[in-house]
Amino acid sequence: MCNKSNAPIGVFDSGVGGLTVVREIMRHLPNENLIYFGDTARVPYGSKSKDTIIRFSRQIIRFLRTKHVKAIVIACNTASALALDIVRQETDVPVIGVVVPGARAAVRETRNKKIGVLGTEATIKSDMYTKLMQQEDSEVSVKGKACPLFVPLIEEGFAKHKITKEVIDIYLHDVKQSGIDTLILGCTHYPLLRSSIGEYMGEAIHIVNPAYETAMDLKKILKEGKMENQEEGEAHYEFYSSDAPVKFKNFANAILPCNINWIEHINIEEY
Repeated sequence: MCNKSNAPIGVFDSGVGGLTVVREIMRHLPNENLIYFGDTARVPYGSKSKDTIIRFSRQIIRFLRTKHVKAIVIACNTASALALDIVRQETDVPVIGVVVPGARAAVRETRNKKIGVLGTEATIKSDMYTKLMQQEDSEVSVKGKACPLFVPLIEEGFAKHKITKEVIDIYLHDVKQSGIDTLILGCTHYPLLRSSIGEYMGEAIHIVNPAYETAMDLKKILKEGKMENQEEGEAHYEFYSSDAPVKFKNFANAILPCNINWIEHINIEEY
């Protein structure tokens, strides 16, 4: 098991959405070295089967282990919901997902025990958020809503466009009327729509960003395991993708607090 404190943290997602998790890790664990893999050749995960998601996750973890990572973050709600429990048993470093931290935060924040979840079709169908929240509090009721158009709109640069506001209205009208007081952004792309979703839902609705909650969980795990990077100096970041590195780089540079000049293409099917 790799416990070297300056070893990097591995982060992966089906595409570029997991960069919102990377952004939170950079902000709140600025000393930690990071390796990110975006599976842009096989995105989206949200419409694929559980067996396929598990196979993809295993391949990516095998790749990340070649980089001697000390912990792995599955920065993808779909893979967190469908693959986390299995790959965690097969891996000898800590593996965390984004669903558990988000679910826990929502139960902590709700006052009327009515919680909404926005996500991909696979995440919503898995009912993973519902199961986890009802384990914490059996009285919680959950309104899930699949929002498949959000990801392509974000990736095409339409996050602030009026078309996206219209799509938010179409998807969230029933959610807004359902009486929830807490809403989980259950896809790593969705924090990039946080301001528009918050404006539509109104100030009374508490919005949970699992990307932030995951960074906080990671910080706690590293501290408890005495795995924090103690070396001084600038953190080192590496980025890999299975396709379209130019588009990946443009997206990364639009949302990350540092400039990314280099993305390496990886044939993930070799792992």
